[in-house]
Amino acid sequence: MRLYVHIPFCRRKCTYCAFFSQKLIYESKEFFLAGLEHEIRRRAGEVAQTGIRSIYFGGGTPSVLDIPDLERIVTAIHREFSVPDGLEFTLEGNPESLHSRDYIRGLKQLGVNRVSMGLQSLNPERLEILGRLHTARQGLDALRTVQDAGLENVGVDLIWGLPGQTPAQWLEELKTVVGYEPKHISCYGLSLEPGTELSGRVRAGELILPGEAEQARMYIYGAEYLECAGMLQYEISNFARMGFCCSHNLAYWQGEDFLGLGPSAVSTLNGYRVQNAANIKDYAHAAEYGPGMEKWERISGEKALQEMIMLSLRTSRGLSLREYRQASGREFCTVYRNLIQALYDNNLIRIANGYLRLTKNGMLVSDAIIGRILDSKWEM
Repeated sequence: MRLYVHIPFCRRKCTYCAFFSQKLIYESKEFFLAGLEHEIRRRAGEVAQTGIRSIYFGGGTPSVLDIPDLERIVTAIHREFSVPDGLEFTLEGNPESLHSRDYIRGLKQLGVNRVSMGLQSLNPERLEILGRLHTARQGLDALRTVQDAGLENVGVDLIWGLPGQTPAQWLEELKTVVGYEPKHISCYGLSLEPGTELSGRVRAGELILPGEAEQARMYIYGAEYLECAGMLQYEISNFARMGFCCSHNLAYWQGEDFLGLGPSAVSTLNGYRVQNAANIKDYAHAAEYGPGMEKWERISGEKALQEMIMLSLRTSRGLSLREYRQASGREFCTVYRNLIQALYDNNLIRIANGYLRLTKNGMLVSDAIIGRILDSKWEM
């Protein structure tokens, strides 16, 4: 089982972010930490026979917490769960809170052996548009600080398709970041989430995004450049050097069980999905006295098959036709034969060695392709 902990605090909300987070203040932090300790005890009893295979602290910005606060969480996890030595333990962070070697050494002492750093951009104007608190120089310096402190398994997040960005600028940013030799790079196309400040500015015409053709070149050329630089693409947005894929996220795309702790965190266990309350006080109350604020969903039958398709097609491995047949009793290529032929003719999919996978062009429009498959009526 994989363990995810949502740390719901940031120094400031980024303009594009729709995840649950709020400004770090002492009272809220104490409510959160107490609630999290209660939830760890309660949820450990539900999965007592299951060992932890990876840990991921996401957010929010987990690195805004001091080492003693993080130690409090890690101690509770070790007290209640079976945590093997050397498992992948990732902590997300931003450059402005990952600039101290002492802090990085503290993370290592807690067992953190992988850091995912949010650089997002190396352009000053676009960093300001995104609401980031660091400069490009500070971001690259923080990356080097983490590496020099002995934590070599560092991944960075970047966003393409930003206002005013050109394919040439995007490739130059990738070239600069690759020069720092991170083990992992996540490249996310800008997503305009409803209710975010950035989405409102684009809708109002204040900011103009690159056109579809330019965005397509950013994705295709960027992926080709990273692979030429030794970064293997293993998922639509993720590239890693050999042996440094994020096993935690791979497990998610492969449909493994997850236990999510913290406000707004999602768990997928034994065919059910449950989401915690996205409010710290409500979450803390439910964590101590019961799951009254949680949302439940049964994942079975066609819903489970749809999720298998959706998650598998995000990976470079693709959808196992044998696993689909075993789960459904149907042949995927027969059920969707006309759609599959159209996708193949347009160089959007390939079928080889028992797997159906998206091409680079297919990954660019993956949401549309997966949506078509899920919405299609059987063609038998």
